[in-house]
Order: sequence, then C-alpha cells, then structure tokens
Amino acid sequence: MTALGRHITARITATGPITLADYMATCLMHPEMGYYATRDPLGAAGDFTTAPEISQMFGELLGLCLAQTWLDQGRPAPFALAELGPGRGTLMADILRATKGVPGFHAGAQVHLLETSPTLREKQAESIHHESVAWHDRVEDLPNLPLFLVANEFFDALPIRQFQRQGAAWHERVVGLREGALTFGLGGPITPPDLAHRLADTQDGDIVETCAPGRAIAQEIGSRIEARGGAALIVDYGDWRSLGDTFQAVQDHAPVDPLAAPGEADLTAHVDFEALAEAIPCAHARLIPQGTLLFRLGIEPRKEALARNLSGTARDSHLAAFQRLTGPEEMGRLFKVLALHPKALPPPPGFDP
Repeated sequence: MTALGRHITARITATGPITLADYMATCLMHPEMGYYATRDPLGAAGDFTTAPEISQMFGELLGLCLAQTWLDQGRPAPFALAELGPGRGTLMADILRATKGVPGFHAGAQVHLLETSPTLREKQAESIHHESVAWHDRVEDLPNLPLFLVANEFFDALPIRQFQRQGAAWHERVVGLREGALTFGLGGPITPPDLAHRLADTQDGDIVETCAPGRAIAQEIGSRIEARGGAALIVDYGDWRSLGDTFQAVQDHAPVDPLAAPGEADLTAHVDFEALAEAIPCAHARLIPQGTLLFRLGIEPRKEALARNLSGTARDSHLAAFQRLTGPEEMGRLFKVLALHPKALPPPPGFDP
C-alpha cells in the first residue's frame, strides 16, 4: 500500500468510512502525498495527455474564439485572461501566440492561472511568457475585471459524491475497509433534496453523481461574467446529465483500480454539464461536442495550412492529432464544450444556435 493509502486507512479505522469526495480530494490534493502535489502527470512520460498537448491547433482556435468575443464586447481593458488547471501551460501559451496579432488584446490582458500544484506552477512559468502573470489557489481570488476564461479538463478532477437509488431513497457510496483493504460500500438511506427530481428518470440500482465544488466554481465564474462581461469556455468529457458510475483512475495511460494505489493514479469523473449550467447566473450556449466546435472555428483549413510545411512522420503525426481531436470515435464526441456569456450579449463564435 502507498504511504497515502496507509494514511487513508488509518483515518477510516479511526472515524469510519469516508465519502468518495473525501477520497478523491485526499488522493489528488493532499499537500505532501497527493497526486498533483508530487508530479507532472502529463505527456508520454506521465499518465494522460490532454488536447493542448496533442496539437497547437486546439489552443490556437480557442484563443481566437476568446479574442473575437473580446472584440465583439467592445475591447474592454484591462481584462483577466484566465485558465483553470493550466497543466504545463501549453494551452495558455498557444492562446497567447495565436492572439498576438489582435490589436490591443495583449496590452489589455492580465493572465491569471488557477493552480495549486507547485510542480505544475513551475512548468507554467517556463511556458507562459507575458508581462502580467499571476497564480491563484481559488477562483474567488481572480481580480474584479471582465473575465475571459478557459477550463480544459478541470471540472472532471473535482471531487464527486455518488448516490445509488433504492426505492424512493438514496444510499451514498463510500470508501471503507474490508480485511484491511480499501473497498466501496453504501451508507444508510437518505433523501437529499437536490436529488428529488432524479426519481423521475432513474430506477433502482442507478447511480447519480454530484459535484458541489464544480457548481460553486461555475456559479462564481458566471457571476463575474454577468456583472463585468467576458466569456468562459468549459471543455471536458461528460454529458448534459449525470447517470451511472463514471469514477475512474488512469495510470501510465491505462485504466486502473481507483482504490489500488492512492496518490499514484489520476482520479476523474464525467462532468454533469446540466448541473453546472443550473448553477450559473449568466447565460450559456447549447452544449456541443468538441469536434463540432473545432470544425466551426476553422480547424480544417488550419490543419491544411500546417500540413503544407510538413512531410514524412511529422505530417503523419499532425494528421493523426487532427483526427484525435475531432474524430467522433476519439475526443471529438466524448468531449463537450459549454460556453458562458452575459445574458444581454450573444455567445462566443462557434456557438450560434
């Protein structure tokens, strides 16, 4: 068992089973033994690869989408150009490179990064070059400015709770011990008010997931956008409504038992975009697949333009990256995009009804 596994085991032994949210938060964010506190998880040498690491086209197109929205909203300055969970800083670096020709955009931008991992903050500092860059632990610490924000694979790593239906009641899924090993179990019957509406579309045995931190962060972002202007692009895997057990662990680019090695694997769950949308006080565009948005923003001509300067294996890798980002059997359909914008203003480009 890992050191963090022994820590969790001792806690359960002393106080009883813990919620799945507690387990996820401890595994990912423990300040000394947590997954994100102790490593760079990205790339071939890590455990998973995100869209910005696959191709520069992803960040370029999202950056130009935000820049056009900024132009459409009257070029407010100064403004916060923010990213939640920036990884190695690749996405923000691509956004800044793609938008350097937009008059006034860089001069008005203050770059703000929500990142708690010291290891990843160091990587971001190496990648992102702008005269104004600041790091924050909480979304509430962002400045009171118009907010143009991107969050790619951020909400899927926030701690979730799981509830399994039995009759008209729900039983929370918890992590406990059996013969000294971590195991899943169920708590007693409860009737959470926020799950009352789910009795209409579930049956006995169904699992529903909730993510209170995700709703709180979405509410904070939406409040800022409605009050001061801006937009947010939330990109993640998931769907409009939560149904089923989507809790998973990945290590060395392969699925693993999420209870086997606490602190050594990435833990995620599918995002319930409906729950995020319900929490925001600003407007949101219709949820669309990642591939659809990228095609609307012009990824195909960008792919061709880049391919003209490539040959051999480099060209093959470029075309494979395009397919991975947009293919319906790969990231193109699994990943979805939700855009937030002020109620009185139209959605960002690519999200037209």
